[in-house]
Amino acid sequence: MNSKIGKFRWVICALLFAACVVNYMDRQVLGLLKPDLSRTYGWSETDYARMAIFFQFAYAIGQAGFGSFMNWIGIKKAYAISVLFWSLSAMSHALCRTVPGFSAARLALGLGESGNFPAAIRVVTEWFPPKERSVATGIFNTGSNMGAIFAPLLVPLIVGAFGGWQAAFITLGCVDLVWLMFWLKLYDAPEKSQHVSATELAHIHEGVTPTAEKKLPWLKIMGYREAWAYFSTCILGPVWWFYGFWLPDFFNKQFHLDLKHFGLPLAFVALSAALGSIGGGSLSAYFLKRGWPLNRARKTASFICACCTLPVIMTPYLSSPWLAAACFGLAGAAHQGWSATMYTVASDIFPKRAVASVVGFGGMLAAFLSMGFFYLVGHVLQGEGTYKTIMLVCGSAYLVAWLMFHIGVPKIKPVKVE
Repeated sequence: MNSKIGKFRWVICALLFAACVVNYMDRQVLGLLKPDLSRTYGWSETDYARMAIFFQFAYAIGQAGFGSFMNWIGIKKAYAISVLFWSLSAMSHALCRTVPGFSAARLALGLGESGNFPAAIRVVTEWFPPKERSVATGIFNTGSNMGAIFAPLLVPLIVGAFGGWQAAFITLGCVDLVWLMFWLKLYDAPEKSQHVSATELAHIHEGVTPTAEKKLPWLKIMGYREAWAYFSTCILGPVWWFYGFWLPDFFNKQFHLDLKHFGLPLAFVALSAALGSIGGGSLSAYFLKRGWPLNRARKTASFICACCTLPVIMTPYLSSPWLAAACFGLAGAAHQGWSATMYTVASDIFPKRAVASVVGFGGMLAAFLSMGFFYLVGHVLQGEGTYKTIMLVCGSAYLVAWLMFHIGVPKIKPVKVE
């Protein structure tokens, strides 16, 4: 049946997957090189935190405005400009030698990379019928996990092959440009694409309503206690971002592993998170199939995920890098399971037209909270010299978030949004 319908939409999905891979690889290079660059250029912990804050600020602002930018010039041009901008920004790191220079490069990279997920979601909406969109989104989103796996494995090889840290930024930036060529050659709206048959086009339009529901403005949802309960869980966004930016440095400081040796443990952590991303949402579904009430199923699943992040607290006291990697891997898988559950909870509570506003505002809030957390991380590391306090916060944050959500929403049930 699928062969008769045509499969070019899955080629587009593969493009989105590849974009997510290179997107996550580019943003991780500086973290992987941090131990070496800190010694070379005398960075303090607060210097690196400042660079991370610049990236996070630009990423938050960019995501808030990219939708309007897409509507203005079209998805094909907007996505192309986003990738070109972040490619050149990634390569510009190779020219930097000072903290302000690296901070400016991170600002530009965050602004460019902020267009990736809004654009990818928009493409899925245009190219897939409603019944296939969750599958397509799951596939391209897995690319972020693959990027987190590939980066710590490839960056040491690139640096070793070319003999300089600059090569990592330039090489991966060039990979972005290769993706851009495929995008410009292959992508068009389904109605204009020469690769889409009439049968596949009809399939793409199947189940699409002629008029979409209007998305609710953020101010409208602020009056709902359930929305604020959901927003309280956004304290976990900074923890997840922290892992991406600081884990290489943790393995360097805690276990004295250098760029050539912390790649495999970091890849293991990312692989574990990828498995959690794939199967994370199945736990509450399993409970529901056993006849559990919705509230009990969702909250039990999220509570189990929260408990699985607790071993992170012990990582600064461990002597084995692989045992630490196992703790972080379990936490990464639990985070993805938590995210899958809580995104579903948003749709359990709010009507379809409100979900985008709730999740979108929550994502922006998490990005801004990350800036404050990164500032704290830099000053704690500068003052204490260890990750003990930081890992205590990261390991316990999920249970705190679960408790706040439970207090705010004693029972998960639909609310009526006027």
